[in-house]
Amino acid sequence: MRRILSAILLTLLVAPLLVAQDKEEERLAEAALVMEEILNIPEGIPQDLLDKAECVGVIPSVKKIAIGIGGSYGRGAFLCRSGETFEGPWGAPAMYRLEGGSIGFQLGGTATDFVLLVMNPRGANAIIKSKVKLGADAAAAAGPKGRTAEASTDVTMRAEILTYSRARGLFAGVSLQGSTLRPDNDSNRKIYRRPVEAREILREGAVSTPAAGQRLVGLLNQHSPKNLSD
Repeated sequence: MRRILSAILLTLLVAPLLVAQDKEEERLAEAALVMEEILNIPEGIPQDLLDKAECVGVIPSVKKIAIGIGGSYGRGAFLCRSGETFEGPWGAPAMYRLEGGSIGFQLGGTATDFVLLVMNPRGANAIIKSKVKLGADAAAAAGPKGRTAEASTDVTMRAEILTYSRARGLFAGVSLQGSTLRPDNDSNRKIYRRPVEAREILREGAVSTPAAGQRLVGLLNQHSPKNLSD
C-alpha cells in the first residue's frame, strides 16, 4: 500500500511538470512552422536582410487580451548566430514574451504571428537584457519585404530591429513601437530542465539545442547559413 501511495504521489508531482514542458515544446514547434511558412512566401523577408541579421525572433499567435485597451500578449523564441561577433551558425533558442498596448490595435481581434530581425550587435545585446522596450531601448521599424528589396535603405540602416507580421494570410512589415520584449525564464527552465538565463543560451552557448528546437534552428541554418553583415 505504501508503494502504491508513493507512486501516486510521485505521479501527481511529476505530471504537471511534464504538461508544462509539453506546452513549451509545442510553442517551439509552432514557431518553427511559422518561420518555415514565412520563409516560403515569395514576397516575404528579403534574403539579404536575413543574411545580415544577428538574431531572429518568432512570436506565434499573439492575441489581443483587453478589448478597448489594446493590450496584447504572446510567447515565442529568439535565437542568435553563435560566435563572439555572431559569425557562426545559429544557436539554441531562448524563450521570450512580447507584450504591448500598441499591438492590439493592429491585430484587429485576430491572432497574429510576428517575426523580428535583430540587425546589429547593439540590438542583440538589448534583447538579452531583462527587458527591452522597442523604440526606446532598441530602435525598431517595420521591415521591408520582397526578395529584391535593398537592405541599404535608410530605414534598415537606422533600425536595430525590423519587424514583420502575418494575420489572416497577409504578410507585411509592421510597427511594434512601444512593445516590450523580455526573456521568459520560467519557460526556459521548463525547456532546458534547469534554471538558465537568456544570455547563457544566446551568447554563452551554455546549453545544447533541445530536440523541440532543432527544426527551428535547422531552418535558419539552411536558409541563412552565413552572416553577411559588414
